[in-house]
Amino acid sequence: MKFALLAATALLAAGCAAIMPTAKQHFDLEAHRGGRGLAPENTLAAFDNAIDLGVTTLELDIGLTADGVVVISHDTSLNPDHTRDASGAWLAPRSGASIRSLTLAQLQTYDVGRLNPSSNYGKQFALQQPRDGERIPTLASLFERVQARGANAATVRFNIETKIDPNKPGETAAPEPMVRALLAEIDKAKMAGRVTVQSFDWRTLALVGQLAPQLPRAYLTTPRTLQDPRWTAGLALSNFASVPQMVKAASANGTGPVIWSPAYADLSPAVIKEAQKLGMTVLPWTVNQRADMQRLMDWGADGIITDYPDMLRDLMRERGLALPPPGKAAP
Repeated sequence: MKFALLAATALLAAGCAAIMPTAKQHFDLEAHRGGRGLAPENTLAAFDNAIDLGVTTLELDIGLTADGVVVISHDTSLNPDHTRDASGAWLAPRSGASIRSLTLAQLQTYDVGRLNPSSNYGKQFALQQPRDGERIPTLASLFERVQARGANAATVRFNIETKIDPNKPGETAAPEPMVRALLAEIDKAKMAGRVTVQSFDWRTLALVGQLAPQLPRAYLTTPRTLQDPRWTAGLALSNFASVPQMVKAASANGTGPVIWSPAYADLSPAVIKEAQKLGMTVLPWTVNQRADMQRLMDWGADGIITDYPDMLRDLMRERGLALPPPGKAAP
């Protein structure tokens, strides 16, 4: 009787395990632009908030100023949707100067600490908490901020996107000076072990593979960029059986880990498995709805880039995934 009870218990446990999703213990929780759903995008305030919350990775974008400083900005020009001048006035639509045309000193006169409430963009992020006085930060200042936090931010990684459009070469620095400047900042801060370089412009990733082959590289994709060889460093999708195979070919010149980072709507369980069998991890962007997060997790994605890291963290907790440690509030 005792044996039968034990057997039944074992069968019940096995059945429950069979219907439970497999828990990944190293799921990459990435705060997109520092978590712009919660704090002003790509600011030190946003990055501090994400570290306090507890994320695996800070996702961010970089450009070069006129005097060659690496700064953190998604936009290649000052964005009127979240930029005010020294007098506190919102920039007029389409009036923002390019990041590349301004020195760091000039750039620091603009306030990017809140959203323009009258803009369509501003209305998308009603939960974002303003932080007046925030400036477009340098990459060096972010590295310094994280290092100053010591042990409570010691595991945080950085996923850094080079913002370059091959169809608009005049808007930004060219790939080589941008990559060299980025690698110099990474080396200066001794952060090579904590950085991934990502880009839609695969020319920059080819340069990273050449100049710093050990660094992880993330190949960002959309259907539009995949159809234009100017984005894919000359590769044509028609020459490959699938996007993962194309990414695999593009990444052949480096030795570090390879990540495929597609728009999340372009994924399916089969293509995720294919990419993983080819040795790469799959990190979709930008996923802000709970149902989409759940579906991608069920399909086996290795992580998610989101504007709402708090929502993704809750889902990870519900699924029994290992959570990145929260940091103590920055002084």
